[in-house]
Amino acid sequence: MKVIKKITLLFLLSSFSLTFTACNTSKKSSDTSVVKKENLSENTTESPTEATTEIITETVTKPKPITLHDCDIPTFELSSENLKDGVWDTSITNTENGLNQSPQLSWEPVSGAQYYSIYMIDTSAGNWGHWISPNITETTLAQGWASEKEYIGPYPPSGTHDYEIYVFALKEQPNKKVYVSFNGQNAFFTNIMALDKNSNADSGNIISYGHIKGTYTYGD
Repeated sequence: MKVIKKITLLFLLSSFSLTFTACNTSKKSSDTSVVKKENLSENTTESPTEATTEIITETVTKPKPITLHDCDIPTFELSSENLKDGVWDTSITNTENGLNQSPQLSWEPVSGAQYYSIYMIDTSAGNWGHWISPNITETTLAQGWASEKEYIGPYPPSGTHDYEIYVFALKEQPNKKVYVSFNGQNAFFTNIMALDKNSNADSGNIISYGHIKGTYTYGD
């Protein structure tokens, strides 16, 4: 009887030992698996991921287009009798109630300027070209001065639009063609910088410029 009890006890101890060893092995195996997984994660983070790509994409920015307001070009005062409280007269518009006449403009002569170039754009409609008069020598222009080949008045299809006039004082005629479309959309603020190139230098042909801005609302 004692022998049977002793055999039974030895059997139980042996089972417990096997069970304990199995649990430790399982845990060790599990721990090893976790370590491998962590190592794998560390290794994979060295390669670009979607998040990394997004960060790279955000930090790489496209070159900003050149605009007059970013350039170190002096300005001069430009005025128009047809601009009152920031609103253009109906008479300059190409509408049922308008006369389709170019606005009156005046400015003081700019020292060193041989020519002036005038541009009017609708910045609410892709810089739509409304007035292009290059190689001007006068500094006071009466209303209706520009011909129909150079001027077409505002005609917004709806709502309120911004119409801006730029007058550039130039040392001489530019040596490059200025691509500004008349009665069409323009990359105005980039293309207009061709005015700054003359026969003597790559830049510096624009001495200064004048700028005024007004609105016109459809139906006025």
